[in-house]
Amino acid sequence: MTKSDSIASNGREIALDKEGYLVELADWDEDVATSLAFQEQITLGPAHWEIINLLRVFYGRHQMSPANRALVSLVKRDLGVDKGKSIYLMKLFRGSPAKTASKISGLPKPENCL
Repeated sequence: MTKSDSIASNGREIALDKEGYLVELADWDEDVATSLAFQEQITLGPAHWEIINLLRVFYGRHQMSPANRALVSLVKRDLGVDKGKSIYLMKLFRGSPAKTASKISGLPKPENCL
């Protein structure tokens, strides 16, 4: 995947940082999420949106993105034991699920994630 300093969404140019995260969190909407996911070679489905919406609620409450272990615990608590597993999240959001899911959710990079 090639990193770009912006993506196009609904006729807007959306600025990204060098790692592909939104520069302005307020630029996020579902179309932007779809474009960010496309850059990660992910086609968003209902399971992805469950996690994205959960992350956005978490961020709204805590003003931070959870790292991998915290994400697994959050998903387990809110969506059930079957979904609250690393392997489930890795299938949805390749690589580091916390980083990839936060990026697509329009949130900052989780702390403690390399």
